[in-house]
Amino acid sequence: MTTIWGVHNDQPHLDLVGNGFVSIGWDDLGDLSELKDDRDDAKDRVVRGYPDLKPGAIPVTAGTLLSFRYRMQPGDIVIHPHKPDSTLNFGRITGDYYHQAGVSLHANRRPVEWLRTGVPRTTFSQSARYEIGSAVTVFQVKRHRQEFLGFLKGLPTSAAPAEAEPEAAADEAAEQPDAERIETYTHDFVIDTLMKKLEGVDFEHFVAHLLGAMGYRTEVTSPSRDGGYDIIASHDPLLLKPPIIKVQCKRTTSSIGRPEVQQLTGALAAGGSELGLFVTLGSYSADAQHEERHRQNLRLINGRQLVKLIFEHYGKFSLEYKRLLPLRSVYVVDNTAN
Repeated sequence: MTTIWGVHNDQPHLDLVGNGFVSIGWDDLGDLSELKDDRDDAKDRVVRGYPDLKPGAIPVTAGTLLSFRYRMQPGDIVIHPHKPDSTLNFGRITGDYYHQAGVSLHANRRPVEWLRTGVPRTTFSQSARYEIGSAVTVFQVKRHRQEFLGFLKGLPTSAAPAEAEPEAAADEAAEQPDAERIETYTHDFVIDTLMKKLEGVDFEHFVAHLLGAMGYRTEVTSPSRDGGYDIIASHDPLLLKPPIIKVQCKRTTSSIGRPEVQQLTGALAAGGSELGLFVTLGSYSADAQHEERHRQNLRLINGRQLVKLIFEHYGKFSLEYKRLLPLRSVYVVDNTAN
């Protein structure tokens, strides 16, 4: 039976996909090659390395180290959630644990052949997304194992909750919501709602409304005049004084590539009087992000960044859009009080 592991790694300076590995921290413990396959020995080593660690975290950390060092096996599947753009990366473990000499960050690693990368979280059922939101750094995916394996085989994913496998019952308590996961699930709700309830032109009007809540004057272009952009925006009430912002909107959770971004930049006037803003519910490819880094007149907004802007300016939304996205105030940063 194929085992699936989830590995959380939010280090922004580690390119796991590009370099073919997954990793964990606890670098102060050094090389784990000599770690015994024994929970008590692992707990003792954690206590020696991190004497200030809370008692309740010691067995959890020890279990994580043992799972990464011993329980994972070549051939197992690994899911690495990428928080910055709310995507999932799927790979196959191809070798044993190793300690990468000469690096100061996450030297504890395992080689991975990446099979599918940049997959939108919303591809999967809500309960499957819930399971891979485990608070533990390394965890075994059990209840939705078949859904993820089916996806890798090219089968359609199911929106129906999966039956709990018997051995998964003991893990239920470890997967109860915490603040970070509540934020993630709320993000998924917003993206799902915008995908299901808005058509393309409706999404353009929604983005224009958001920009209006941010203090911009906006105008949605007619489809017949769409020359690589959908909205023009400016702080000028008449939309005449530069800089004029040309906005391209894509209601998709897929990855946007460089050619689509270049279509927007090609519509910008020279000289800095016009700026480009690309807004999507999904993510951007590496070459699209490279394009942004090398252009001062371009900004790319992915799904997670869009949801953050919605939270920040929700207080100024019209009743129509508040009904569309009935977010509880606990999730919303209200800037209207200042």
